[in-house]
Amino acid sequence: MIQTRPTPTTLRLVSVRRLKGPLAASALALLLAACGGGGGTVSSTPTPSRAPHRPGKLSDVRQPSHVARAPTLQAIPGVAGVIGADRTQLVRAFGEPRLDVWEGDARKLQFTGTACLLDVYLYPTTGSKEPVATYVDARRASDGQDVDRAACIAALRKP
Repeated sequence: MIQTRPTPTTLRLVSVRRLKGPLAASALALLLAACGGGGGTVSSTPTPSRAPHRPGKLSDVRQPSHVARAPTLQAIPGVAGVIGADRTQLVRAFGEPRLDVWEGDARKLQFTGTACLLDVYLYPTTGSKEPVATYVDARRASDGQDVDRAACIAALRKP
């Protein structure tokens, strides 16, 4: 059997033949898409309506304040040393947090261990540059059930 080398013209013809199917399908898709919509809007999507503005009525969504305020500090036995602490002091006591989440001017740090999860909520105060811990919550990692906060703090505290 004698093999001949394909010429550049033959190669171009083979390439064009391979592309005919995909090109035809693409052209057909474009033509069908152009025939589609007429008005530019989808009739099944309702136009959002805005409630009329009523002077003097407060909005339903609370906007974050940029002014520090005096938050209420949680006062339960066993949370001393945590309540009133800033992030640096908490990291020194428990290590790096698993979560560090900002929400407006509030911050949530989550510390974890085998015994429990400890969520510490920090808010800015009038007397501090950084947000400080004002509330602590503790739960089991396995099922999310509440556990004693003081026991969780003691279990997670670094020696």
